[in-house]
Amino acid sequence: MSETLTLARKELLDLRRDRIVWIVLGTLGIAVVLSVIVASLDYRAQLADYEAYVAQVTASGSGVTPAAPQLFPLTLLRGGMEYVEVLGALFALTIGYGAIAKERSRGTVDLLLTRTRSGTSIVMGKLAGLAVLWAAIMAAIVVIALASVATVGGAAIGLHEVARIALAGIAGWVYVLFWSAVAVAVTTLTRNSTGALLTLLVAWLLVVLVIPQIGDTMDPDNQVPGGLFKALAIAKADEHAVLDHFTAYESARNGLEVSSISKLYERFTFATLGIKDTYNGQSLAFVWDGTFRYIYGALAFTAAALTLAAASGRRIHTLRRAS
Repeated sequence: MSETLTLARKELLDLRRDRIVWIVLGTLGIAVVLSVIVASLDYRAQLADYEAYVAQVTASGSGVTPAAPQLFPLTLLRGGMEYVEVLGALFALTIGYGAIAKERSRGTVDLLLTRTRSGTSIVMGKLAGLAVLWAAIMAAIVVIALASVATVGGAAIGLHEVARIALAGIAGWVYVLFWSAVAVAVTTLTRNSTGALLTLLVAWLLVVLVIPQIGDTMDPDNQVPGGLFKALAIAKADEHAVLDHFTAYESARNGLEVSSISKLYERFTFATLGIKDTYNGQSLAFVWDGTFRYIYGALAFTAAALTLAAASGRRIHTLRRAS
């Protein structure tokens, strides 16, 4: 354990001097702020359209006015969460890959092995350092998100909102730790660093982009902006009655989506922040009851990735630099 902690401290010192860490934090932070700005402008445009429409209706003498668009402050973070889902995973892969590849390219793996009893200590020490790094980055993202919603979005922030964003931050930490663990495992098991990087990029494309996109495309409700059933004015009960005739299809589509940790992360954070309409204005207990299986699934994926990474440390011959 002491060897692992020593290596974790060394990894954190190395990462603190690495420019890519500051680039990651800056990019994700700017992405969150920009997403809140864009969402705020969109809401204000909707509100202006609504007020213009109400003025026309009032001028016509009609006493019937439609409901005003509602602002749920945390929904302004939708774009920011999507950036964490896509770019966060890519950054986590890059940093995890670099943690092993740099030691291999410098030839310092052999030196580290003279000071530790196993390759597993090296791998887990690096992952412990990365876990602390990602915890710090996600905490910073949470603070930036809160400040953006309060200042740019002009929304009131209370303990309720803080708790929801904090939960989203914890989910984000589990998510990026999964990708760093996968990167460390694959790089350790692959003697050729270039081959490891290509493998990781293909995995990122499949899990983050391809599988979720196929699942979204298979959902008929996603084919019309605002939702197919809403556009057809079909009530929720009737919507469920229609979908009951396609149970096998829905099960296959849902199974495909939840095979991607990216989709599990998205579903949990979108529900927690109220981005998904079903959970708007609902209590955290209600949200948890509907989404706990998603965070459990993400935890299972991350635990499996950490186990694989720990096991990869036993392959000393692939961890060393090729002579």
